[in-house]
Amino acid sequence: MNITNSLKENISAALSALYQISLLPEEIILQATKSDFEGSHTFVTFTLSKSLKKSPLDIANAIGNYLIENEGLVSKFNALQGFLNLTLSDKTWLKLFEQISQDENFGIQAPQDQKVVVEYSSPNTNKPLHLGHLRNNFLGYSVAEILKANGFQVTKANIVNDRGIHICKSMLAYQKFGNGETPESSGAKGDHLVGKYYVEFDKLYKKEIESLKEQGLMEEDASKKAPILLEAQNMLLKWEQGDVETVNLWKKMNSWVYSGFEVTYKKMGVDFDKFYYESDTYLLGKDIVQEGFQKGVFFKKENGSIWVDLTEDGLDQKLLLRGDGTSVYITQDLGLADLKYKDCKADKSIYVVGNEQDYHFKVLFLILKKLGRPYFEGLFHLSYGMVDLPSGRMKSREGTVVDADDLMEEVVQTARSKSFELSDLIDHFTKAEQDDLFEMLGVGAIKYFLLKVDPNKRMLFNPEESVDLHGNTAAFIQYTHARIKSIVRKSKEIEMFELKDYNLASEERDLIVLISNFPDVIKEAGLRYAPYILAQYCYDLAKGYNRLFAALSIFKADFPEQMSFRIKLSEQTGIVIKRGMKLLGIEVPERM
Repeated sequence: MNITNSLKENISAALSALYQISLLPEEIILQATKSDFEGSHTFVTFTLSKSLKKSPLDIANAIGNYLIENEGLVSKFNALQGFLNLTLSDKTWLKLFEQISQDENFGIQAPQDQKVVVEYSSPNTNKPLHLGHLRNNFLGYSVAEILKANGFQVTKANIVNDRGIHICKSMLAYQKFGNGETPESSGAKGDHLVGKYYVEFDKLYKKEIESLKEQGLMEEDASKKAPILLEAQNMLLKWEQGDVETVNLWKKMNSWVYSGFEVTYKKMGVDFDKFYYESDTYLLGKDIVQEGFQKGVFFKKENGSIWVDLTEDGLDQKLLLRGDGTSVYITQDLGLADLKYKDCKADKSIYVVGNEQDYHFKVLFLILKKLGRPYFEGLFHLSYGMVDLPSGRMKSREGTVVDADDLMEEVVQTARSKSFELSDLIDHFTKAEQDDLFEMLGVGAIKYFLLKVDPNKRMLFNPEESVDLHGNTAAFIQYTHARIKSIVRKSKEIEMFELKDYNLASEERDLIVLISNFPDVIKEAGLRYAPYILAQYCYDLAKGYNRLFAALSIFKADFPEQMSFRIKLSEQTGIVIKRGMKLLGIEVPERM
């Protein structure tokens, strides 16, 4: 039973009977009733006023009365000017709830023949994942899961930046200062160990710049002529030429990083279907640039470099290939776009990348459009803002980066200390169960805190606030789920009764309305690539349940059928909370 569709059909019938207007149900627009007014669905009658030569209020009243007298879905209405606010009958809500509770896949759409690639994470192999990567990974993973729930065939892709001058900086510093240190000998995660040498490179680089400045060089020249930078550039040339010693060092250090990433991704609770490595793709795109030049889409300058002129599109000229034939960053992205389409034949390709790359993706997508690529209309840059901590911004070169592993562990420990303040909640857990719970609470806290905000917004992450049991947090929703599961467990010892007819309390009705909205929320979150819509819904649903729990007795209800109904309503709320949070990548506990 789809209430919105049923209402549209009934309003269509009303217009036909009252005014002989033929308006198809799919042409009728219904809105959610504003919270200031009673009702769940609103039909606006202003647009009918001119053709019917009647006031919007008269039309609204006539339609409202017809629906009550003829259709049975609506129990009452209120009309304000041209807004018809409809209140559905309890019988309608109960029938809908019964159907929802029998649907094992409620909220999940049937598979459709549409393919989507969601590209996220994109780490560099010269340092560990950091706070910014947490937002990126959680956002990309959740968007992918929401799109799956909407029936899309989804490929989760990770583009690994495993080559380039920044990688050589860590390699060179390790050569100079590593003394054969390994993750095993140091006891450090591989990505942390490699990241340490990236910081060491920067320390020496800055010293050499200062030394050159003391010798009379300007800072710009000094930064280009620092000996350690020249060594790193030479190492990159060796790598590109296939120098065995350089390539073996690169493979060894990258393997350390990948082992470290694997641990971090597992703790994050994210995964990937396909990996692309820059070391395999950095030469791609040159043939595309030549193709565009031959077609007259690009032009060549006197030094042999190839450019695209986007000034008529409100952008500027963009270098695509240097005069010496070497590629730039966008050259590789052009080639990778073609490769991804060849591999996945996706209808949509979503790039989850920070907003500092907004301009880059405008240029990339426009070039692909000018080249006539068949997939360009499905390209989308899911841009997101930077994440700050109360202590300020991060700088990975200076070693002040907020490490993802450390931050997750810090929040897990914060969840542990908060829980022990409420020790009566965890006394019945074993040590292993406590550890699992705190991990679930801590990682869930970070995920929810980062996902509940519109990704376009820059945000401040507060670890203490994220694990608060009160307010808009994962912990509040997780605790609500645990409370529901406790009620369901207790109900197994009680005889249940079928509800025949029942006058719903407002808290019960409001909760059914919220539950019934779940499929539409998933659909909207998928259309807008917006997990924050689903996060807000999960919070609203948990709040709605807690209002019911505070106002109405469950096990001391007025009669057995009422108790049975409230248990069933509790159980269905728990199912939807768990399903919604899972799409955010967040686990919910059975006990807490």
